[in-house]
Amino acid sequence: MDYKKFLNDVAKNRQPLVLRELFALQQSAPKDVVFLSAGAPNPDTFPIKSGTITLHDGTAIQLAGDKMVQCLQYGPTPGYPPLLQQLGLLTATLHSPPRWQESDVLVTTGSQQGLQMALEMLLTPGQTVVIEEPCYSGVLSVISPYSPRYLRVSSDGEGIIPESLSAALDSCTPDNKPKAASVPQFLYTVPTGANPTGVVTSEARRRHIYRLCCQHDLLILEDDPYYFLHYHDKPPPASYLRLDVEGRVLRFDSFSKVVCAGLRVGWVTGPRQLISKLNLHKGTAVISTSSMPQVIISELLRVWGREGFNQHVSLLRQSYKHRRDAMLDAANKHLKGICEWHVPEAGMFLWLKVLGVNDTWDMVLRRGVLAKVVLVPGHAFMTDPTRPCPYLRASFSTADATLIEQGMRNLAELIEREVELQGNKAAGHRTRNTMLREADTKAALTTKH
Repeated sequence: MDYKKFLNDVAKNRQPLVLRELFALQQSAPKDVVFLSAGAPNPDTFPIKSGTITLHDGTAIQLAGDKMVQCLQYGPTPGYPPLLQQLGLLTATLHSPPRWQESDVLVTTGSQQGLQMALEMLLTPGQTVVIEEPCYSGVLSVISPYSPRYLRVSSDGEGIIPESLSAALDSCTPDNKPKAASVPQFLYTVPTGANPTGVVTSEARRRHIYRLCCQHDLLILEDDPYYFLHYHDKPPPASYLRLDVEGRVLRFDSFSKVVCAGLRVGWVTGPRQLISKLNLHKGTAVISTSSMPQVIISELLRVWGREGFNQHVSLLRQSYKHRRDAMLDAANKHLKGICEWHVPEAGMFLWLKVLGVNDTWDMVLRRGVLAKVVLVPGHAFMTDPTRPCPYLRASFSTADATLIEQGMRNLAELIEREVELQGNKAAGHRTRNTMLREADTKAALTTKH
């Protein structure tokens, strides 16, 4: 594929950094080569010499000597080499990408950095963007400053509705004559445990959506941080990366939801030409991802092995599924009849539509604390946050069953008061309108007679 057509001028003009190229050369050069090029600090000056990380089962990971130096020194821009190898093996095992030989992996500071760099590589001001709504707010915050034309695609309990995507894409090509300004470059989607809905896009729909993207020449930005947090017994649907026979997918993964959020280690997988542009961007932005978190993740994966990692993920799913079920029980007990929702099949969130409330903003942000419950108003996930929105996002990831029960009970009371408040306002508005109409009628009759 010709990837240049997807890149904006800034991305096209990025050039390799000489210092980063020399650093990469130093990593692979023979030991007897004398390098006087690096501006790296002398490891003898580092104040930290060793450390121990203890896991829940008592296993100790020792960081000392050369391993600690690797933690504290600059690292290669693409990522800590042992970790890159582990991520490549993990990705190949989980997804079997059809175009693996033309693909590459880049470590990022959480998946958010990868998304930000990818979007800034593709976007131009005023560009048409195809997006599933509701949408992860962190991506909207990157896209919206470009003043895009949003093509909003509908979704339901099975994810993106292919017919809605097809109609949106067809609207960009009237009479099959596409206009450059109106043709989108990519589709952004969270296919597993979508934030905020918790929906998992079915495999049948993924295949249909992939065909549509091929037909309309779109890249797919597959943001999948909740890939391991699915709550059904059957294997997860094939990822877009697994389906990608044309080299259209940039996939974003993260250890934030699986290991530790604060380590900020994610990775991007995709066509080598696109990954190389992201690598150039990363080199100018942060030089390299913090070395210590990469070494820690790498050592953790080494100690666990594949079996240990799978056991950890299994326990993780059980823990979050227990919390999800507790929230569903509490919602069925307290919110039935005043809210609607789909059962989240993955992720950390329950997406609620509040019945009888036109807009949840003031209810949550002005009156929620007084009612002793705070959720995220749905506006945060909409392309136009100024429009009224009756939705709320509730997270079940950190609260225990007792707090979840209390929160849902408080939310029900808050909603009931809000329905009454908005009903009174509407009634007052109707009364004022009636009085104004009566005044106008009286004035007209007075003038007539």
